[in-house]
Amino acid sequence: MANCDGNCEHCSVEGCGERIVKSKPNEFSNIKRIIGVLSGKGGVGKSFVTSSIAAYLNRNGFKVGILDADITGPSIPKAFGVKEKAYGENGLIYPCKTKGGIEVMSANLLLEDEKEPIIWRGPLLGNLVKQFFEQVMWGELDVLLIDMPPGTGDVALTTFQSLPIDDLIIVTSPQDLVSLIVTKAIKMAEMMNIHVLGVVENMSYLVCPKCEEKIPLFGESHLEDFAKEMKFNILGKLPLNSDNTALMDKGEIEKISLPEMQSIIDAIKGE
Repeated sequence: MANCDGNCEHCSVEGCGERIVKSKPNEFSNIKRIIGVLSGKGGVGKSFVTSSIAAYLNRNGFKVGILDADITGPSIPKAFGVKEKAYGENGLIYPCKTKGGIEVMSANLLLEDEKEPIIWRGPLLGNLVKQFFEQVMWGELDVLLIDMPPGTGDVALTTFQSLPIDDLIIVTSPQDLVSLIVTKAIKMAEMMNIHVLGVVENMSYLVCPKCEEKIPLFGESHLEDFAKEMKFNILGKLPLNSDNTALMDKGEIEKISLPEMQSIIDAIKGE
């Protein structure tokens, strides 16, 4: 409708044929909290941050699941070394489990050949994300992390409108374009009435292996100044670490050792 801001939950217009009702999980799933992980652009390590958060929450005793909403670029199964396929029965989908017990659902887990591309238009992609939320047997979860597609396009909009997301974590990198990209993501969250928990700056610096000096590979970060201007929390700054990148590639992200993650976990725990 004209002048629609996309926020159906708080809309008072009667007779709107475009109203979207929030999805609910099935009767076999009890999800206490849903956190979306979003990046305003690709290539900033959003899936790495999502996977690392899941691994650290799991170590802290949380029952964790990951819904891979990046349908056309799914990377969560590879990060955890999940190779078996998900299967359906009686209208429900059974997710796969990582070695550490994290529940995972991704489009790659439904393909016979994970290298085959998914060439779908936006509405179909958005519907599949809803299906993953509604029909997957998540069981008892303390936290469900949603690895969002990059950007603020159609799939992200459908996900924000349709799924009852409690908090949003925005992932960025220390580049000059950061202010514009983060602003778009924050404004989108505000339009959808989704609470922004804070921003994670990934690839913030490289630690020299000899002198341990922090080297800003992408230039000096201006995130602190921008955070004051936009009034958001900085959850953490993560270094570029080739060892952790290798763990992602080998499917062993659950072995990650990154002390800088703790501030992000504390923020999620409310500490």
